[in-house]
Amino acid sequence: MKKVKISVMKIAHYTDLIEKYENPISHACDMKEGQVFIANGWQKPEGFCESAWESMSAFVMTLAHGGENLYNGWMKNKKSAMISCNDGFRPVSFLIETLDIDAE
Repeated sequence: MKKVKISVMKIAHYTDLIEKYENPISHACDMKEGQVFIANGWQKPEGFCESAWESMSAFVMTLAHGGENLYNGWMKNKKSAMISCNDGFRPVSFLIETLDIDAE
């Protein structure tokens, strides 16, 4: 099994949708663009958002186990995926890449 690098690429914020549909909340997301996490195989990195992990864990597991070329050539790098979390108000896009390092 390989380690998988998870990079926060972009964070969107849909103020119009938040104002119209979301109840006020004090805290939503701790992700910052440019942050990098390393998944040790299929294990969620420490401090990583649980909701985002649920959106991407199947892709991380596939890549960690040597899977590649997801969706028949979707990504230029066949050992990667671009996945977003499931927050419709402030989605975060993550680049997931297999590292040539074995998980511990």
